[in-house]
Amino acid sequence: MTPAFWIQMVIYALTTGVATGTVLTKVGYLEKKMDAFASFAERITVTEQSVRSAHHRIDGLEELPVRRKKAR
Repeated sequence: MTPAFWIQMVIYALTTGVATGTVLTKVGYLEKKMDAFASFAERITVTEQSVRSAHHRIDGLEELPVRRKKAR
C-alpha cells in the first residue's frame, strides 16, 4: 500500500472523528434544551393546579353571605 493511501485513510478517519464529535455535541445541546423544556412543563402543571385550587377557594368565598359592619 502506498503512502498516499495511508494519508487518505488518516484524513478520512479525522474527518469522521470531527463529524462524530460535532453530532455528539449538538445532541448534548439538544438534550439540555429538552431537560429545560421538561422542567418548564412540570412547573406549568404545578402552576395550573395551584390556580385551579385558588379558583375553587374563591368560588367558596363567593358563596358565603356578606357581613356588613354596622354604621356608628
